[in-house]
Amino acid sequence: MQTPSNLFNDEQMRDFIVNGYVTVKTELPRSVHETIYRKTQEYSEKEGNLGNNILPRVPELQAVFDDPVVRGAFTSILGQNYVMHSHRHPHRNGPHSGGQGFHKDSYWGHEKVRHHLPRWAMAFYYPQDTPVEIGPSAILAGTQYYSHRITDTNDGEVALYGEAGTVSIIHFDLWHRAMANQTDKTRYMMKFQFIRLDEPQGPEWNVQDAEWNSEGLDIDDNLAAQKHETTWAHVWDWMAGNTYGNGTQHANGNLAKHIEALSNEDPAVRSDAADALGMLGESAADAVTKLSETLRDDYEPARLNAAYALGAIGEPAVSTLIDKLEDENGATRRMAAYGLAAVGEPAVPVLCEAMEHENEEVRHQATYALAQIGSNAKPAIDALMEHAKDSKVEVRRYVPEAFGAIGPSAAPAVPVLIDRLANDEDVQVRFESALALAQIGPASSDAIPVLKNSLSDKNRYVRDNSIHALKRIGTPEAESALMDFLLMARWCPITNRESTF
Repeated sequence: MQTPSNLFNDEQMRDFIVNGYVTVKTELPRSVHETIYRKTQEYSEKEGNLGNNILPRVPELQAVFDDPVVRGAFTSILGQNYVMHSHRHPHRNGPHSGGQGFHKDSYWGHEKVRHHLPRWAMAFYYPQDTPVEIGPSAILAGTQYYSHRITDTNDGEVALYGEAGTVSIIHFDLWHRAMANQTDKTRYMMKFQFIRLDEPQGPEWNVQDAEWNSEGLDIDDNLAAQKHETTWAHVWDWMAGNTYGNGTQHANGNLAKHIEALSNEDPAVRSDAADALGMLGESAADAVTKLSETLRDDYEPARLNAAYALGAIGEPAVSTLIDKLEDENGATRRMAAYGLAAVGEPAVPVLCEAMEHENEEVRHQATYALAQIGSNAKPAIDALMEHAKDSKVEVRRYVPEAFGAIGPSAAPAVPVLIDRLANDEDVQVRFESALALAQIGPASSDAIPVLKNSLSDKNRYVRDNSIHALKRIGTPEAESALMDFLLMARWCPITNRESTF
């Protein structure tokens, strides 16, 4: 349990939702960071990049992520029961390197539809002082909601610099890069990933005002992203555990003016108009047709704002959004899915119907939308179970993701998840199935035998999620299976070629 002083306040949470990152400083003594740097450099020179084994090889790193300030930030973003993913990587930026281009990290390749809701996050930790000239990581603030960059330059980038012990936490889908190292020193950055296990039931930060507002946020000069207040309000409401719906609607908006602006030749004007309509909520229902056309806009911020505007309008937009799942344009289908996910529970019945569609892309996007709706998609459990063996692999991947997001209420799906974890040939399906069993928790106890077997899965991350599931189930049988595995798999971090016993 975090003390209130370590959790975000409203301003920090709004800033994270808008910009996609936060930087904190651990309270550890400098000697801890010096030890981490020294060991990382020494072991890397002897053994190469330590990869996922950086934590057991340099166990002092655990103190960084146990630091109350760091834990408070992650708790605010991912909830109290967040877990560390087993993928971690020490990034070395050598002297006089040229840096990187901007990119997003992959989930399993880049075909996965990105999460706008913060269910995954990454930490960038520096064990040495990291001024700009040594080549820190840089981010494009606010771009976690984009599949593509909207500028070809690095204008608007933010350097995540700081003293030894600095930790920057970013939304998993934020565009980022390593900057050029202009010094004679080696810069290390330790990248760790974290996953939310529980859907928000209420704010897990120090909330003072549960209503979204963007007053005081510095968003006008960000060249890397446009304004997306409807999207931000949706994310805020989800993190606050609110029923979907925009609590900050303005009934006196100039509806006709905004609808007309959707046809403006300036893409930024179209984007702002769609966003303004979204903030009107259901009172903008007359804009549904024009907003649906904007889902095909060639400017991603405009079509993104149109999707969330339709989501904020709610039930009056559902039939139009469902139709767009059949669009020949992949980006349009994806935006329609975002919109349906933003509608939430009122969209669940028609999404269940869409899962029966002969077009596999419709089934794909419908299943994704249900997974994003999360706990409010409980009425879809039966429909999801029927498609656990769908011929479309993406459908099979999102089915267990949906069960995990629904959480303990998805207990009737445990037999399906057991089968998929044991038998699906697709590694991502197995990964998601094990994670879903962890998210369902103690009600997954029937899965203990297959989880025990999955501790030997050929994929390391399926094994990792199986560990999390056994820990969350928490029965004596689960703990015994987990302990037996850990005793077998334990690794001695001081054994090496020079000291074998």
